[in-house]
Amino acid sequence: MRRQRIPYPPLPCSALGHWVLKASTQEFGYNIKAMESAEEDICRVCRSEGTSEKPLYHPCVCTGSIKFIHQECLVQWLKHSRKEYCELCKHRFAFTPIYSPDMPSRLPIQDICAGLVTSIGTAIRYWFHYTLVAFAWLGVVPLTACRIYKCLFTGSVSSLLTLPLDMLSTENLLADCLQGCFVVTCTLCAFISLVWLREQIVHGGAPPWLEQNQPQPVNVVGPQNEAQAAANEEAENAAHNQPANPPAENAVVGENPEVPEEQAEEEEEDNEDEEDAVVEDAADANNGAQDDMNWNALEWDRAAEELTWERMLGLDGSLVFLEHVFWVVSLNTLFILVFAFCPYHIGHFSIVGLGFEDYVRASHFEGLITTIVGYVLLAVTLIICHGLAALVKFQRSRRLLGVCYIVVKVSLLVVVEIGVFPLICGWWLDICSLEMFDATLKDRELSFQSAPGTTMFLHWLVGMVYVFYFASFILLLREVLRPGVLWFLRNLNDPDFNPVQEMIHLPIYRHLRRFILSVIVFGSIVLLMLWLPIRIIKHMLPTFLPYNVMLYSDAPVSELSLELLLLQVVLPALLEQGHTRQWLKGLVRAWTVTAGYLLDLHSYLLGDQEESDTNVNQQANNNQHARNNNAVPVVGEGLHAAHQAILQQGGPVGFQPYHKPIKFPLRIFLLILFMCVTLLIASLLCLTMPVFAGRWLMSFWTGTAKIHELYTAACGLYVCWLAIRAVTVLLAWMPQGRRVIYLKVREWSLMIMKTLIVALLLAGVIPLLLGLLFELVIVAPLRVPLDQTPLFYPWQDWALGVLHAKIIAAITLMGPQWWLKTVIEQVYANGIRNIDLHFIIRKLAAPVISVLLVSLCVPYLIAAGIVPLLGVVSEMENLVQRRIYPFLLMVVFLMGILSFQIRQFKRLYEHIKNDKYLVGQRLVNYERKSGKTSSSPPYSQASQE
Repeated sequence: MRRQRIPYPPLPCSALGHWVLKASTQEFGYNIKAMESAEEDICRVCRSEGTSEKPLYHPCVCTGSIKFIHQECLVQWLKHSRKEYCELCKHRFAFTPIYSPDMPSRLPIQDICAGLVTSIGTAIRYWFHYTLVAFAWLGVVPLTACRIYKCLFTGSVSSLLTLPLDMLSTENLLADCLQGCFVVTCTLCAFISLVWLREQIVHGGAPPWLEQNQPQPVNVVGPQNEAQAAANEEAENAAHNQPANPPAENAVVGENPEVPEEQAEEEEEDNEDEEDAVVEDAADANNGAQDDMNWNALEWDRAAEELTWERMLGLDGSLVFLEHVFWVVSLNTLFILVFAFCPYHIGHFSIVGLGFEDYVRASHFEGLITTIVGYVLLAVTLIICHGLAALVKFQRSRRLLGVCYIVVKVSLLVVVEIGVFPLICGWWLDICSLEMFDATLKDRELSFQSAPGTTMFLHWLVGMVYVFYFASFILLLREVLRPGVLWFLRNLNDPDFNPVQEMIHLPIYRHLRRFILSVIVFGSIVLLMLWLPIRIIKHMLPTFLPYNVMLYSDAPVSELSLELLLLQVVLPALLEQGHTRQWLKGLVRAWTVTAGYLLDLHSYLLGDQEESDTNVNQQANNNQHARNNNAVPVVGEGLHAAHQAILQQGGPVGFQPYHKPIKFPLRIFLLILFMCVTLLIASLLCLTMPVFAGRWLMSFWTGTAKIHELYTAACGLYVCWLAIRAVTVLLAWMPQGRRVIYLKVREWSLMIMKTLIVALLLAGVIPLLLGLLFELVIVAPLRVPLDQTPLFYPWQDWALGVLHAKIIAAITLMGPQWWLKTVIEQVYANGIRNIDLHFIIRKLAAPVISVLLVSLCVPYLIAAGIVPLLGVVSEMENLVQRRIYPFLLMVVFLMGILSFQIRQFKRLYEHIKNDKYLVGQRLVNYERKSGKTSSSPPYSQASQE
């Protein structure tokens, strides 16, 4: 029994305070007013009063009992907190220096010279050290890597003998250093990849064939694990041996048989009790060994804390980095020898022995192909040696060979997935679109012969873009379709999806089958959406194709500048809008609903969204029982469910059951046919409508002149997007009535007018002035001689100015905080809907345009107005007009350097004065009334001091 305390009746706040005050004054005899008048100021840190030796100061905005502090206490607290301001009021503390009484008004020349000599000596020492660091990391390491690489791949013994002399050679230093940087980067990436792959193998587990016949460690949990594994195996065999009865027509596919809840709960409780007991025993047995190993981990952590990037690279002023340079050179040489030299020569000997040397040489990528062939042969050799080691029961050799095979296998699969597959897609896209650009295979062959590296890179880049957008479209489909429809495609958003683990665990034939299936799917889609529409367009519209993609070097408008403008301004403005993805998702959903109801596949495509609550709860219970019992999916759940069960050793993840209609295969075939027709029509519209609209719009500006189809397609696409956007907005406003539509149109019209004005200033005037200034300062002095007249193209200058403006804005946003960065961030934060025209013009457009106009007009006024009045000759006048812009830029640059040096000299002067004559510092008080500071101590201690 608990003893209950009877509470006293509560008193009102006023009565309670009066009672406490009265009792304290009567019992102890204190007078409150007398106590307040006698209260002394104390330090907020040490809680002591001020003395003549240690006066109190009030250096910040804080009031009350924390107002005063001793200078010594504040200094100790600042050293501890490593801050220079008050943590409560955020006021920065100020100190005034106290100099020796014999300090002269000006420092003597000899003191300044001594300080200069000391500073110059320190600067020279740092310069020598950082020069040595730069020479070591940017000269010795890459040059050594390049020379060793060339020495190993020359294939002669004399190159090995002359390697020390080649290291000291001064021929082709810059080219060898650049090539060596590439080699060092490759070796470092290979080393990091190996470390990361090791972590994947350690955390994800090795393949089963690598762990076979391994001695099992003595563990208490072993018998239970074996019994549990045997039980699971028996359950799996029983599930597989069950007759696979086909589901009845119009039945729910994917449901599992029910399991009694009581039996499952009892078994689960028994298993949990046994597992807890065994785990506790195992933990007690392993505590001793774990404690013995703790010291090693602590030592490694301490070593990792001591080694920093500054210490490793030599930026801390020490010479320890020379040891790191030696180890980097040694590691680089080892990696070149193991991962480049040996595979290359293995492949080379094999190709020469098989007689394929001429074919490999004709590919223009002899080194790469030979190395890949060497890696393939090395993988075959490793797996054969692994099998032989397993036969003779050499466990360590067997495991080492298996790990080496996994490394080679993952490397080859990465090359195939990232390099070969996009390259195949890029070439197939080019071959299927030859008629679109009026080209032939002979033209592609000639371009490949002239520039093989550039051609292969461009095709690889096109293939990567195609694969990326295809994957993005698949992700969008997964948001619309029922989970489990796209079972044959990997889900990139799945948190359990790990491609590296699949490369490690799955066998080669599985990866080869996936690769062939991917090539077939991607190639078929290219045929359906590119080759076939081009043939139909050529048959129905003979004059529409080919697209004009020729580059004219003598055109007044630079094609390169327009392409950069298109890629940097037009397309990002179109693609960054979230409405485009929502429209595409809505079209996919509408098409899916239409196809589902026409073919009675609504349940298969979108799932059963109109189920009763009973069915929903029943399916949830069934899924819960299936997860608890780790059941194998039945046949009706599809290949996707079985695939997930095999990989994850459990039930299907992300699978939703559906109702299977009659004649299901025929309906799936009709669905695929309907999808192909839809994709064909969509491809025809995308290839014709934007180009038609762009050509029609461009004809008002250029007439009958041919324009690059990239610009016509972009212009038409943008106009179509604006039209669709306007229609969707009007349809959303219509149910709200005429008055609301009128107000919305008025609001949007005002916003569009403001946006146009801002765009005219920020995207028109500023880029034009910036591009013209760049042309006058950089381009014209470098490209046009003095006896020729430079020609300026405003359109080209504006296009280049847009790029320069974007670069300057990006650098400004990444740089330190100043007024331009603050204004740009405010404009970005407001957005288009809350655009502030007055703020943008007053704070951003007017200052920037003023600076650019002054930079353009002042040199011109000097050259064209003042210089002719001086009576100089015409040649001098022409020289001044042509060179005044870079000359004034150089003057501004030199003035900036001079200003920087003056500030540095002032800092040096103060440093010399403080080193020789500074005797202390005094804390500065904060004065509230006048807003100024005073270095005198507080009023209570002023007289004592």
